[in-house]
Amino acid sequence: MTVFIILAVIAVLAIIVIGIYNRLVGLRQNVNQGVADIDAQLRQRHDLIPNLVKTVQGYAAHEKETLDSVIAARNQAAEGSVSSNDEAQLRVALDKLLALGEAYPDLKASTNFQELQRELADVEDKLAAARRALNAAVSRFNTARESFPAILFAGALGFEQADFHKLDDSEKGVVDQVPDVQF
Repeated sequence: MTVFIILAVIAVLAIIVIGIYNRLVGLRQNVNQGVADIDAQLRQRHDLIPNLVKTVQGYAAHEKETLDSVIAARNQAAEGSVSSNDEAQLRVALDKLLALGEAYPDLKASTNFQELQRELADVEDKLAAARRALNAAVSRFNTARESFPAILFAGALGFEQADFHKLDDSEKGVVDQVPDVQF
């Protein structure tokens, strides 16, 4: 009878650990998906930039320094891992590029330029939403990981605390806003 009780306790404990493990795996996958969503939006932003630069080149050929700085910032941000500093430099360069519309009325009136501007604003919106979704997934994962009884097993099962998506100083307070470009 004692052996049966011990086996029953072990079986219940095993079921609890398996449940905790499966729940944490699902939540960790949500965090990984959030990171991938941010990466996809950044890549989409990077893919729009060459078209935007080509459109501006036709109207503002003598603005070579601005165009070169945008391409350099885009290439830096597109290489390797996502660095908020690289993305911040890209944002500054893009703001300068979009500001050229004020100096060139023909550019401001260009349908292609307006469409690219709308697409860029849409990507920025999606990027902000992806960052919020990632932070929500990280919060759910960390809460589940630190809740009882998961906290007893999470470390032993290899579940480390996930980090929230952190913004650098240039992004704070503006990440959830559509870029303000006035034409």
